[in-house]
Amino acid sequence: MVGLWGIAEKMIAGRWIAGEGISDALEVSEKLNRRNVGAVINYLGEDLRDSEKISKACNKYMLLISDISKAGINASIAVKPTQLGLTLGYKTASANYGKIVSAARRKKIFVWMDMEESRYTDLSIKLYLERVKSKNTGICIQSYLRRSEDDAAKLLLSGATIRLVKGAYREPPEIAFAQRKDATRNFSRIMGLLFRKSERFMVATHDRQLISRAISMSGKSDARVSFGMLNGIMNDYAYRLAEKHDVQLYLPFGEEWVSYGYRRMRELRNSVLIAKSLLPSQH
Repeated sequence: MVGLWGIAEKMIAGRWIAGEGISDALEVSEKLNRRNVGAVINYLGEDLRDSEKISKACNKYMLLISDISKAGINASIAVKPTQLGLTLGYKTASANYGKIVSAARRKKIFVWMDMEESRYTDLSIKLYLERVKSKNTGICIQSYLRRSEDDAAKLLLSGATIRLVKGAYREPPEIAFAQRKDATRNFSRIMGLLFRKSERFMVATHDRQLISRAISMSGKSDARVSFGMLNGIMNDYAYRLAEKHDVQLYLPFGEEWVSYGYRRMRELRNSVLIAKSLLPSQH
């Protein structure tokens, strides 16, 4: 059984993950660009507690920023707060985040802040708001968290750019919606708020009904709406969507790609997406 899991793990990781190095991420990004699709590149790793690993992650992003610029690729980057040292201390994460945002701003590259477990939400939002005036930053909001509608409303008052996702971390029911349908309903509510209050945001989901609703709403709004998905899940659909809309695929890379694939395999709520990722003609 372990062998079968290992094979399935590598099959999924091979479709979802660009590879181990920056050159792999750039190569896949260029292929996406040829299909009129942008990339949101993330260097794998989270909950880092070793200063050397944190420095390595930050240096990797600095190199990535430089290489994206040199190659002229349509790509943004996505960082995780615990990758930048948040687990060790807020000041460490703030300094590293500021360094990355400043370097990206000089190269005219957008920086997304990913959202992690709910215990990091308040500090992640605080980190983001420190740099929200840089204008090249955005933050992820997860609709499965009960607090997210209020968070989105407060962030919008500060001019935040939001990437709306459903979320996949396991949380207690008093913090997160236990039923997927409730997270979907909350996603729809927050999306409506974004159309009313935001000038620019991303609808990041594989839910075609939500995408169709967003497309319909965008026809009656001046907001700049983009659509985000995970690379390797519904690429063919993303390519068709990109014929008329701004589409960006989330593209991880790094040495932790095998364990990342394994974690995805174990997420029950992603079982349908896993099945889709194994189907042919996804790239």
